[in-house]
Amino acid sequence: MVSPNSQVSVKEKIGYGFGDFASSMFWKLFSVYLMIFYTDVFGISAAAVGTMFVVTRLWDSVNDPIMGIIADRTETKWGKFRPYLMWGAIPFALIGILTFTTPDISQSNKLIYAYVTYTMMMMAYTAVNVPYASLLGVMSSNSSDRTALASFRMVFAFAGSIFAFILIEPLLDIFSNMGGEENAKVGWTLTIAVYGVIAAVLFYMTFAWTKERIAPPKNQEDNLGEDAKSLLKNVPWFVLLGAALCTLVFNSLRDGAAVFYFKYTFENQDIALFGMSLSLITTYLVAGQVANIVGVMLAQPISDRIGKRSTFICAMLLATVLSGLFYFLDESQLLNIIILQCCISACAGIIFPLMWSMYADIADFAEHSSGRRATGLIFSSSSFAQKMGWTFGGAVTGWLLAFYGYEANQIQSEETKQGLRLMVSVFPAIGAAMSAGFMLQYKLTENVMDEVHAELAERRK
Repeated sequence: MVSPNSQVSVKEKIGYGFGDFASSMFWKLFSVYLMIFYTDVFGISAAAVGTMFVVTRLWDSVNDPIMGIIADRTETKWGKFRPYLMWGAIPFALIGILTFTTPDISQSNKLIYAYVTYTMMMMAYTAVNVPYASLLGVMSSNSSDRTALASFRMVFAFAGSIFAFILIEPLLDIFSNMGGEENAKVGWTLTIAVYGVIAAVLFYMTFAWTKERIAPPKNQEDNLGEDAKSLLKNVPWFVLLGAALCTLVFNSLRDGAAVFYFKYTFENQDIALFGMSLSLITTYLVAGQVANIVGVMLAQPISDRIGKRSTFICAMLLATVLSGLFYFLDESQLLNIIILQCCISACAGIIFPLMWSMYADIADFAEHSSGRRATGLIFSSSSFAQKMGWTFGGAVTGWLLAFYGYEANQIQSEETKQGLRLMVSVFPAIGAAMSAGFMLQYKLTENVMDEVHAELAERRK
């Protein structure tokens, strides 16, 4: 174990960022393209996909805290959390490829295949990302370092998303031309294989370049019941869990409906930018990810001035208003659509590093209050909230598509188009407003955490 007071190097911050570059490539492919892959390529209904997203979460809701508990009790020469990045890299990539593979089987068996591979993918994601998220809580005890690490993480996360969005259409075009009659299906499988190889390499680099510095108190006994009791008494944890869940519903609704919105409500699918003709949906998505990075870079200077809690609330309230305004834009206002997308995405970018830093603060608060540290268990809630928010958003997307009469690969009715407009504007705005409401109840301000860290430093001596 490295000294808790040793400095976190730039190389280490970059190495930590690589982990979310890898995860975010797949996360954005899931968020934006998995629904339309299942409906338009794989060949199952939107309502069936929405239901699948919910049903598979019943297991995943248990899977996340189990992984946190396992990671907390792992003892290796590499630490508690880092080894899972090495062990899980290749399974993560292989199962990701299987998820985007369309087997030549009956319709009922296809649905079973989708259930099995999607469930396995979420388990693989949990096995890597719960330890990865928990790693932030043991790399440094310094609050500013944590926000910096979280900022590096999110910059690399959004860079991974941009990378995925820019390459997806060229790779699909290249590989689809190799597939003959099954061109779209083969194209998806081979495209995801490219992302899988890159993700596996980056996960290993995160393992190799990072260090664990903070261990549980030396006199702490292995007692799951006490860990759970401590967690259930941790009010800030419940507050942040609610805020995170609503934030991710807001994000996943916007992402999940975007491809449908542009494909079926806009006649012109390209946009002229700087003398080039670009795909409208790619331009929209990439612009959003660039704006996310700007938001991440603003998170630390703003939160240093007004505090994490106030920064979070202001960003989500602004996102609520801007998302509502998005409803009033149409195809004749492409520039305004891109500008508003950038502004909303910048707000979302601001809150994500704050969220990860707050989870680390909550782990410290739990140790201060109860004398027990269960970093993996606490951070598993972040993965739980992320997947539940995304899944609920994805399920609602599927159900709303069915409710508004969506028909895959057909000209959509005016009612469906109106529904798609609501799904990228008003409905996400409700999620953002609820997130701000939860955060109003969060009490771990900078002054409180300064006192907590000072007392923990004395105990650790």
